[in-house]
Order: sequence, then C-alpha cells, then structure tokens
Amino acid sequence: MSIKVIGAGLAGCEAAWQAAKAGADVELYEMKPGKYSPAHHSPDFAELVCSNSLKAERTESAAGLLKAEMRRLGSLLMECADACRVPAGGALAVDRHTFSAMATEKIKNCNQIRVYSQEVCAIPEDGVSVIATGPLTADALAGEIQALCGGALSFFDAAAPIVTAESLDRSRIFAASRYGRGNEDDYLNCPMNKEEYERFYDALLHAERAPVHDCDVSDPKVYEGCMPVEVMAQRGMDTLRFGPLKPVGLRDPNTGHRPWAVVQLRREDRQGTLYNLVGFQTNLKFGEQKRVFGLIPGLEHAEFTRFGVMHRNTFLNSPQVLDSDYSVKTRPNLFFAGQITGVEGYMESASSGIMAGINAVRRLRGIPAVTLPPTTMIGALSRYVAFGGEADFQPMGANFGIMPPLAEHIRDKRERYAAFAARSLRDLDRVLPV
Repeated sequence: MSIKVIGAGLAGCEAAWQAAKAGADVELYEMKPGKYSPAHHSPDFAELVCSNSLKAERTESAAGLLKAEMRRLGSLLMECADACRVPAGGALAVDRHTFSAMATEKIKNCNQIRVYSQEVCAIPEDGVSVIATGPLTADALAGEIQALCGGALSFFDAAAPIVTAESLDRSRIFAASRYGRGNEDDYLNCPMNKEEYERFYDALLHAERAPVHDCDVSDPKVYEGCMPVEVMAQRGMDTLRFGPLKPVGLRDPNTGHRPWAVVQLRREDRQGTLYNLVGFQTNLKFGEQKRVFGLIPGLEHAEFTRFGVMHRNTFLNSPQVLDSDYSVKTRPNLFFAGQITGVEGYMESASSGIMAGINAVRRLRGIPAVTLPPTTMIGALSRYVAFGGEADFQPMGANFGIMPPLAEHIRDKRERYAAFAARSLRDLDRVLPV
C-alpha cells in the first residue's frame, strides 16, 4: 500500500522523500500547474514564495542548528539548498528557481514516488496519508480539514518585492555585509539620512493598500515574523530604524558615517541580476509600491520584477488536534506537515515534513512513531506543536526559548547558544538512525 502525500511544497517534498528513502511507495499529489494559489507562480515543487533566505547559517544560531539537524536526517531540501546557494553574508540564501527545479527533478526521478498533477478535494479515508498543503490550502480541502479538526485559524502573510540589479543607481548604494560578515557584495545597502528617512516614512504611512480578497476576515491577524512594512511603520517613526532598516554594523563609504537608516537588498540569484528588499513584505497597491519605494536612495528608477503581495495563511490549533509525531489524535493514520501545523518558516516547515514522512512509514509498518528529543530543535518544534498552548496557539519558528534549559546557567549569549547546539547534536546522534 502506498503512502499518500498531498502537496509538493517544502514539507510535502520532504515527507515524500523520507518515506521513499525508507523503501515505501509514495503517491504525491500537487494541484499545480492546473491550479495555483494566490501566492504561487512556478509549476515547480518546493516553491519559495516569500524570501529566498533560509536564515542564519551558523550552527550556534537557532536557524543554523535546525539546518544542521536536517542535514543529519538526510534532508532533500538541504541538499538542494547547499547546491543552489547565493552569497548572503551569514545567512544561507538560494537561487529560488534553481532550488525548486532541483527539488522537482529529484522527486520526479525517484522510482518510489509517483507524482499526480491534480487537486485533492477530500481527505483520504483509507491508508496512511500526509497533508502538507500549506498555509494556502485550496478551499475544498480546507473545508474538509475544518470539519475534521475544527479550530483552524487564519492570518495573513506577505512577500517582499524584487528589483533588477541593472535598474539600481549604484552611485547612491554601497555593497557591504553587516559587521563585515560574509563577502562585501553579499548585500547592497541604500543609506538614508534623517530627512530622506522621514520623507519615506511619511509616504509609507499614508500609502494606499491593496484589498485582500482571498479570506473573508474583518480583522485579520498579521503574524509578527512576516509583518507588512507599512503595518510595522504604524507602531512609530523609529520602529523601522530598529527593525529591518537598522543601520548598525554598516558605514557608508561616501560619508564615512553610519547612516540614519539603511534599506538592504539581498541577491535573488547567483548571477546577481535580481535583488529583494529585505524585510519589505507589503500589501501596498503595486503603483504605490513603485512610488513609495522609489523614495529609497538608489531605487528611484528601480524595475520591479515582482511586487509585494499579501495572502491568506491558515493553520490548525494543533495542540487540540495533533500529537507530537504530527499525526491527528483522532485519526492516527493521518498526518499533517508544514506551516499548516503551526511551525513558521521554510526550514521549520520542511523539518516537520521530514518527521511526518518518517512516522508515516512507521505507521504503515506497524512500528511505534518516533519523536526527537526536546533538546533538539526539530524535537522542540514538534513538542510545541503538540503542547504549545491551546488557548492562544500561534505559529512558532526555531528559537532556543522552546528548548529545555541547560543544566548550568551560561551568562554569555554566544557561549550559551553554542552549548544549546552542542547538546542538540550530541542528543540527536544518540538516536540516529530514526
């Protein structure tokens, strides 16, 4: 009997890959290219719809530790990411098109996986299945999930715009990584003086937003980790200067001083022909984006290859619904994976797919499910999904705060994080292979 995996995003690809690697036959269903969500545009699998950054690379960071654990578990997407990386200082960023194309090719060339390009409108009733349809699950299946689980919540997610490198005014821009980390040209920096920043801030604050059509919610929740820049600006004039526009660690070579504020641009592709505006997720109307972002020094004549968009994001009240192995409490043969479970972030979603795929095979073979130790980042995330508080459950990304405290208090933050990472990898190695 085959394991059914519904959705070929990050989590679905990992679930299918892990199950196939364990020797199971997999049926992978993906509604693209016949049907697209409001945020998806490529027919390829594992499409990155927001940023092309997979966050920090250092193992001593929460995001870096998560990726290190995934590599030890034989992650398909980490293999693709390492092969498709683009310069990004201390972060792991990828050429998003090459990344998705490589993942698609590997999945389609796997003998254990059969791919079906069709929309699934109902939850499978028999066998073992993994639902990894993501935060933009199509309406028919979303209704089925709502009926089965109840407590599904909606909020909004936003993506940043992308501009062409050749349209930038390099006389206004300097290349540098914050604090000198990485190569000098990993990021381009658009410096603002106080007057330029205040003019930009005022325009952003009064810019016209696009209506949201894909979710009928009168007061939508906006998740902090992907908050539109215009919403952030409403919190006060200096909020952006202490957030995505912070100038710390940077010095403008044209003035010799630290700017009042800085807009960073990060490479989208290996050739450096495209750049995204870091931290500029937005729901402004397209014309307003061109006008307001054109006030940023160096972007006066920027050519936008993608404007920012805002879309629905749906997740379960997982502590009521899921066990820590990502299976449904009332239907142990049904698993969920990805952002729909309440993990937030690309690699967090992928890591849940790894565990759902591993446990789907174990369920098929009558072997007890496995969860990783809570001292690992993957184990801590699965524990949060299962026990993260039913009253006000909110999405969670990788962070050291969800892990058990260390046996001894370490005052220095770098040393403390390094100790978390060392403990995690040591405990993970003890239970491998899972």
